[in-house]
Amino acid sequence: STPRGLVTPVLRDVDTLGMADIEKKIKELAVKGRDGKLTVEDLTGGNFTITNGGVFGSLMSTPIINPPQSAILGMHAIKDRPMAVNGQVEILPMMYLALSYDHRLIDGRESVGFLVTIKELLEDPTRLLLDV
Repeated sequence: STPRGLVTPVLRDVDTLGMADIEKKIKELAVKGRDGKLTVEDLTGGNFTITNGGVFGSLMSTPIINPPQSAILGMHAIKDRPMAVNGQVEILPMMYLALSYDHRLIDGRESVGFLVTIKELLEDPTRLLLDV
């Protein structure tokens, strides 16, 4: 989000980047967005969007695909919630994820597997950070 509204720049070749490089490129694009210096090339050519309504307090939503992209992952606020753990109620941090995808391109089974992988990585971030 910028003072002029929402922009969705494209982070390219993320499959070849480590977490530190991804963070650096996101910061670079954020600065360009705030300064109004994003180019057409910065805004086109994406195939998957990650949106984080959680930074604005969103608890749940249905993200809308940005055509011609294939999918969008919505991440929401982390809030303490009562959860059943081994027959006991515990208060744990919880976040809802929502994945919208084009069924013409992506099979439902694959998308659910992707969401499970995201969940597992968020629950054990060392795997993400250490690329394990």
